[in-house]
Amino acid sequence: MTVGPARRRGLSSEVADVIREAIFDGRYAPGAPLREVELSEALKVSRGPIREALQSLEREGLVRTEWHRGATVTALSVQDVAELDSLRGALEVLAVRRVVDQASDESLELIEKAATAMDRADTPHEMVRCDIAFHDAVYAAAAHSRLTRAWQAIRSQVHLFLITRVNVSTHGYLEQIREEHRDLVAALRLGNVDGALKLFAEHRRHAFDVLTSGTSAEA
Repeated sequence: MTVGPARRRGLSSEVADVIREAIFDGRYAPGAPLREVELSEALKVSRGPIREALQSLEREGLVRTEWHRGATVTALSVQDVAELDSLRGALEVLAVRRVVDQASDESLELIEKAATAMDRADTPHEMVRCDIAFHDAVYAAAAHSRLTRAWQAIRSQVHLFLITRVNVSTHGYLEQIREEHRDLVAALRLGNVDGALKLFAEHRRHAFDVLTSGTSAEA
């Protein structure tokens, strides 16, 4: 096991946080088994909180449980990929329109700051975190509470989507993502809705195309 003990015993939410982070940083890859006994020993908690944590992560879409296999990290199917891409696209259209129409200078600065943080990302998994943080800033700037909750409902799955994308190929990934997000910030700053929507769609399509092509390349 490569995860450390939870800081406090008996807290299923904290156990879920530890397992989620292990998934997001690549210690548990899609399809990897999540065995209650092993997790209980590694995290030094009883199996009850482990089971509750796995159920919580299953509701997020990060874990799948099958009677003959137990719990595993979700491996996205072709249908999962298509559904996440289309739903993410629908939410982003509203978010981008609202940001262009009414975002404050302070909110735009936070979006730009999130993009600038990508310059410090040295690994694909760090860059995926920065990518998610950038989109968090976009949804925050949209100032639409129900839209933000809709994004939060799929956020972990989109994170897994992007991890799956970098597992397919990391060739040119770090610089490509930096450039794309600099362009996204510039489009939002210009206030051109159609131009911004086009660039956000292209950004999504690049990830979708890599994921669905099945091609692989060395970083």
